[in-house]
Amino acid sequence: MFLGLDAETLARIQFAFTISFHFIFPSFSIGLASFLAMLEALWLIKKDDAYLRLFDYWKTIFAIVFGMGVVTGIVMSYQFGTNWSVFSDRAGPVVGPLMGYEVLTAFFLEAGFLGIMLFGRKRVGVGLHFFATCMVAIGTLISATWIIAVNSWMQTPQGYGINEVGQFIPLDWWAIIFNPSFPYRLVHTVLASFLTTAFAVGAVGAWHLLKNKNNHPARIIFSMAMWMAALVTPIQIFVGDQHGLNTLEHQPAKIAAMEGHYEDQKGAPLILFGIPDDEAEETRFAIEIPKLGSLLLTHSLDGELKGLKSWAKEDRPKALIPFFTFRIMVGLGVLMLLVGAWSILARIRGKLYDWKWLHRAAWVMGPSGFVAVLAGWYTTEVGRQPFTIYGLMRTSESLSPVSAPAVGTSLIAFIVVYFVVFGAGVLYLLQLMRRPLLSGDEELDKGPVRAAGINPGPHQDAPMGAEHGH
Repeated sequence: MFLGLDAETLARIQFAFTISFHFIFPSFSIGLASFLAMLEALWLIKKDDAYLRLFDYWKTIFAIVFGMGVVTGIVMSYQFGTNWSVFSDRAGPVVGPLMGYEVLTAFFLEAGFLGIMLFGRKRVGVGLHFFATCMVAIGTLISATWIIAVNSWMQTPQGYGINEVGQFIPLDWWAIIFNPSFPYRLVHTVLASFLTTAFAVGAVGAWHLLKNKNNHPARIIFSMAMWMAALVTPIQIFVGDQHGLNTLEHQPAKIAAMEGHYEDQKGAPLILFGIPDDEAEETRFAIEIPKLGSLLLTHSLDGELKGLKSWAKEDRPKALIPFFTFRIMVGLGVLMLLVGAWSILARIRGKLYDWKWLHRAAWVMGPSGFVAVLAGWYTTEVGRQPFTIYGLMRTSESLSPVSAPAVGTSLIAFIVVYFVVFGAGVLYLLQLMRRPLLSGDEELDKGPVRAAGINPGPHQDAPMGAEHGH
């Protein structure tokens, strides 16, 4: 024991801590890479130098985010050998190749074109540079595909066999990759990355608009971000609903924990708030809407939902964390939907760049995507417990033969180093986002516009309401 915690609990906390730091960077870089590709495409189409300045502004941020994501990913992967070696041994024949494919396809693609995207416009020309930017964006999406395939197989395993020494071996790679939860998780994760980026970019644009509503580059990125929020958030909510139906089919105990239901019920209520008590097997202080839980999850007012009592205590997840993280994720999704709808109303009335309360709301919502993806990840992973491979391999069976003091000491070291190093990195990113968004003709010759072979025309700030089409 270490501070009253056993080795398994400490190892889980360590993995959760490191992956939480890691997850925020890919969730930003996936969306940011596609955003950069869109900015460069619009620059090539419209010949407006503001798009190129915005590209150069955000590519610096992308480079740092990408690098921090790589570093945190490497640290996280070492834990498969130090803390979870039994899992690595038994699941390695399935998980190992999938992780290897991610490196061979996505990471090599990203790394191969990243240097060109960051430094090569003067050397390779406009067309090849845009191609490199698109390859980096595609690489981030391919990377997400392989990682989600691994996680989804652990959630809904199929296409495997078990050999004489207890290892999971691949029998059908098609079934392993395209397992039942994979399509829903992939689309849900990618859209979450786009929304994370949209609200982060929108917050930067809003902050600069609050200082100067006539700032042309700030108008561009704020308008683009609000289009993404308005159009993608409803799609994400629909995808989330479909994901929930898939989870109900394949992981009903997770749904019971998320909803705070302990008893089997027909016409189950939706519990808006409460405090799940696993010992008493009830949700205390529940605030409910009758029958709405069954309607949302089964699309029937009288649909039956299983409660956690349907499973033995040792086979069910603890409800407290997924219950609250799920509500945080959904609550932030509703706020995103409201901000997107507010921006549509502002466009219709020609006030997108005038309504300061909309700008303040977008600024406050800047971190919302990061919080939502972390809340969703906690819901997914804690809800899978007590298994690493759902229904087949327990977390307690996956642990390396390590002592609690060893894991606890390394956990403390991780906490100190991460908060110092990555805390400084995040502060630097925030400083970069506070840089002025250049908007004057006197700044043109300082950027790579002329060096790229394009002679930009004179720049003018657009009149109020003229950029509603961005």
